[in-house]
Amino acid sequence: MVILRKLHTVYCIFITAFATVVLFPVALLMMLFNWSRDGEMWLVAKVWSQILIKSGGATVEVIGRENIDPKRPTIYVSNHQSTLDAPVLFWGLWPVRFRFVAKHTLKYVPVMGWYLLLARYIFIDRSNHRTAVQTLDAAGARIRAGTSIVVFPEGTRSDTGAILPFKKGPFAVAVKAGVAICPVTIEGTGSVMPKNSWSIQPGPVKLMIGPPIDPTPYGDDRETLARVVRDAIIAQSLLLGGKGGDRDNAIAERGKEGIGQRRAESA
Repeated sequence: MVILRKLHTVYCIFITAFATVVLFPVALLMMLFNWSRDGEMWLVAKVWSQILIKSGGATVEVIGRENIDPKRPTIYVSNHQSTLDAPVLFWGLWPVRFRFVAKHTLKYVPVMGWYLLLARYIFIDRSNHRTAVQTLDAAGARIRAGTSIVVFPEGTRSDTGAILPFKKGPFAVAVKAGVAICPVTIEGTGSVMPKNSWSIQPGPVKLMIGPPIDPTPYGDDRETLARVVRDAIIAQSLLLGGKGGDRDNAIAERGKEGIGQRRAESA
């Protein structure tokens, strides 16, 4: 059994590497020659993501597709359990053409990083507050121009599956851009592919997309908006059989990932 699991993991790694090396250069060519930007997104969302999901033995159930509107610029705010979250979101949010707000180190990854740069994904260096603010301002401009974005406000993957405290930055973007926020909850990817592990196990994954939340009533109060969206994601997590999260420990300490202000103050 152990040998079979190891062989399955090696198979998944090989398929992931092969699909990335083959398909992402095709996506690059599509963009370079402007063959079809919709085709580029379709290739990533419907082909590359499907290969990664199915090779790992995951099955994905999407709930709440009626809350997707490809013509509405939207900030999709998601919890983060696993590296598998990205292909699950590409698959589950299709036909929305969106860009991730991603860690700046990803742009240095061969092949995939080249694609992310050319496709104008939004890179953020959370260790540098000034540049992080500038990046989020640029993200707001992209949204106002009609591009939806996906953010992981926890800033890191959860070790336990519980929802971690949220960074406030993405919600400042929503306030400035004046666009809707859709709370998105993923359950199951942490079991299929745990954080900091290449031990891949087949299993069910659920993706729930909640109704859009209008940031207008919250004015400039990005902390309250963050709490409202996080509460919605926690409620969805519990509906899906997940662990939810600590509603009181909601806002991350500045410059920290996964550490709430309450815990930082009591330390």
